Amino acid sequence: MIAGTVQIRAMAPADTVRCAALEQVLFPGDDPWTAEMFTAEIAAAHNHYVVARADSTVVGYAGIALLGRRSQRESEIHTIGVNPAHQGSGTGRALLAELLTVADAHGGPVFLEVRTDNDRALDLYAHHGFSVVATRRGYYRPSGADAFTMRREPVS
Repeated sequence: MIAGTVQIRAMAPADTVRCAALEQVLFPGDDPWTAEMFTAEIAAAHNHYVVARADSTVVGYAGIALLGRRSQRESEIHTIGVNPAHQGSGTGRALLAELLTVADAHGGPVFLEVRTDNDRALDLYAHHGFSVVATRRGYYRPSGADAFTMRREPVS
């Protein structure tokens, strides 16, 4: 998938160091993921992780877990991150669209957690049919920031 001049493709082990570096920039107070954590996530058969590349540089990443079987299917978005220099360019929308395409093919509702103070992400998710179903106090560590649990109903 292409978003402007950004190409979306499967995350490879070679991408994990750059994704971890972006995590440090994006989530410094909330226990950012390491390259090893990304490597473990992309190795799991039930996960789908992608990167957004501008030229040869990873400028964003996203991942989702596809869970359950038959009528009990659901998906859980684990992460979406975009380099601050590329925020507002459509990269986050393209990454989310890729995850939702995979989730819709899997079936069932889609869940995620998002900081309650992340207005840009909340707007993006609401635009794509997510609604707040719960608040998780102190969800993010070590900052102690609260999160909303959001749900998107299955697409028929």
